[in-house]
Amino acid sequence: MKRIQIEKIILIAVLARILFGASAEFYDVAWGTGVAVGLFSAKWFLLFCAFVLFCLFLYAIVGGEILQRGRFVKVEQNLNKLRNALRGWNVLLAAALLIFPVYFLQRAMWGVVFHGTYFRLLLWALTVALLSFILSRGESFIQWKPLLAALLLASSAFVVAVSLQNVTDYPFSLGWSEGNRIWDYSMMFGRERYLLDADQDVYVLLDAGRQFVGGVAFLLPNLSLAGERLWVGLTLILPYFFIGLAAYIVAEKDLRVWAALTLWIFIFLRQGPIHPPLILAAALTIFIWRKPLWLAVPLIIYAGYFAQASRFTWMFAPAIWIGTLELVGAPLSSGRLNRQTWTRVFALGFSGLFGGFLLPKILPLLHISNLAVADVSEQLTGAGATVGFVSDAVADQPLLWYRLLPNSTYGAGILLGALVAVLPTLLLLLWLVASKKWALNVWQKLAIAAPLSAFLAVGLIVSAKIGGGGDLHNLDMFLIGVAFVALLAWRGGGKDAILQNPMPTWIRLTLILSLIIPAFTPLMQLRSHDFGDQAEALKTLTDVKSVKELDMLPDSETIHAALSGIQEEVDRAKTSGDVLFIDQRQLLTFGYIQGVTLVPEYEKKMLMNEALSGRASYFAPFYQDLAARRFSLIVSEPLKIVSKDSSYQFGEENNAWVTWVSAPVLCYYQELQTYNEVNVMLLVPNPNADDCSQVLPH
Repeated sequence: MKRIQIEKIILIAVLARILFGASAEFYDVAWGTGVAVGLFSAKWFLLFCAFVLFCLFLYAIVGGEILQRGRFVKVEQNLNKLRNALRGWNVLLAAALLIFPVYFLQRAMWGVVFHGTYFRLLLWALTVALLSFILSRGESFIQWKPLLAALLLASSAFVVAVSLQNVTDYPFSLGWSEGNRIWDYSMMFGRERYLLDADQDVYVLLDAGRQFVGGVAFLLPNLSLAGERLWVGLTLILPYFFIGLAAYIVAEKDLRVWAALTLWIFIFLRQGPIHPPLILAAALTIFIWRKPLWLAVPLIIYAGYFAQASRFTWMFAPAIWIGTLELVGAPLSSGRLNRQTWTRVFALGFSGLFGGFLLPKILPLLHISNLAVADVSEQLTGAGATVGFVSDAVADQPLLWYRLLPNSTYGAGILLGALVAVLPTLLLLLWLVASKKWALNVWQKLAIAAPLSAFLAVGLIVSAKIGGGGDLHNLDMFLIGVAFVALLAWRGGGKDAILQNPMPTWIRLTLILSLIIPAFTPLMQLRSHDFGDQAEALKTLTDVKSVKELDMLPDSETIHAALSGIQEEVDRAKTSGDVLFIDQRQLLTFGYIQGVTLVPEYEKKMLMNEALSGRASYFAPFYQDLAARRFSLIVSEPLKIVSKDSSYQFGEENNAWVTWVSAPVLCYYQELQTYNEVNVMLLVPNPNADDCSQVLPH
């Protein structure tokens, strides 16, 4: 009895904190809008009063129900009758409830105004409560399964919306490397968009698998920048659903349960986020699971090959995943695995290793008839070379171990961020095993623990490399491994435990947290950048000191002026030398800037990658070209010589860029024009730069 009272007190306290916090945030918005009542305008004073009254009403109703269940039983019965009578409209009502918070926060200007945590939590809670009520049936006001469904649907809506947040026709880059990454994607299927020789070799700092997935939209001849951004956004959504589709084909035939599993996999893995090619390799691996060997073997070979072609660190992932799926998903006979299971594990595991490790070495040999015997031997026995390559790749750049802990680059730090992301799921898995609802033998437990530990260790090391540690995407193999184990647990007894049997309160709370945590960050990120024409009104409502703090995209007049200025300088410069687009190469891709021959080398991401490695041999020809004034015009982000320490976000990366790029360029070249609103600097040769040896790295 005492425990129940404590739970009620906690719930009421949480409710009061959210409502009070939301009211305080609403006050901050409304105060300062006029002088009708204090610093309230008349309209905002009425809105604030109405909101506070609404919060008090919610506190009285919900708090009263918490303290004494059934206090409003007649009201609930009447609402249940109304809901049941409108059953044919429930789908439309549910869709409207899911769309409203997304539209309010991301498509309307109110997402900029109401950016506070508590207001958004209240909006989320109201959405889930109403949706749960609509999805419930019979005489119950809100049922357990509809509550889980409502949480899952709302969380998925937020994650989908954020994935499509960058769909805009704004011509300039939306992030540090966003525009140039789109240029990377274009080179596989859209190189005819540039003035390039047919046989000209263009190096792209992107593996073939990622280049293919991001660039397949360029098969459309008239693809626009907004269209490519839409495609990139869809690649952050659709591949995750392929994992769910494969799971449905293999393991789950209940359509509604399959849809729920698919959405959970989507929101769980998007916590990375994870690059689409690895997601596609994971989906193919799930599809292979339990298939006949004649089909599974060639497919797992391809999965390993495709993963390796997308990023070399992924070469072993499909082989390990299929081993885990086959071993842990196999039925036990008297607590033992049969011989057929072990045969499948070894056959598919070795096939995956062949596809990810040996096949990429063998294929080049098939095209070279006069290859020296020594070279062939080195290719085929290159395990040590590959391990050495991986080791060199890790040691090539500094390891910033402090980024595993809370820091300015990634607030929570990789360790805490990963723990928050996976802890609810891991607790559920441990509970299923400890309560004997999911029976595993020692080999199956080992097949879970060993791969996850290895994936986690690799992910943490890569996250600590300079240039990384900004999010959890380097824990990609680990996160997918956890999702696969969760799927195995679902099939092994978790489905009945979660949907049918009673469970401890702490498990219910853990399950709810597993649906809330992946959506919290997307919820806080929902906003629009397209209301620059209402910047002054937004400045008043948000209490920012300058319009720049609103982070709005420039208006069309500013954009047009910048494009016209850049085109004019390009036209003038191209007659006297090469024009180098270090940054903003998407302007060439989509014809915003025309008539200039692309200089493929010295691209922004490539320069940064080599700067992080401190590779002087790469920069030597770059400095020679700068000294020779090869480029009559350079298009870059605004270059500054400002050193930062680890208390700044990506401070070490900034210093490497300043040392290897900014300082040398600003010695040999000088600023011609800077368009701060679109983050572009134009540079021309500096006639007074005779000797820049003092600023070059030594």
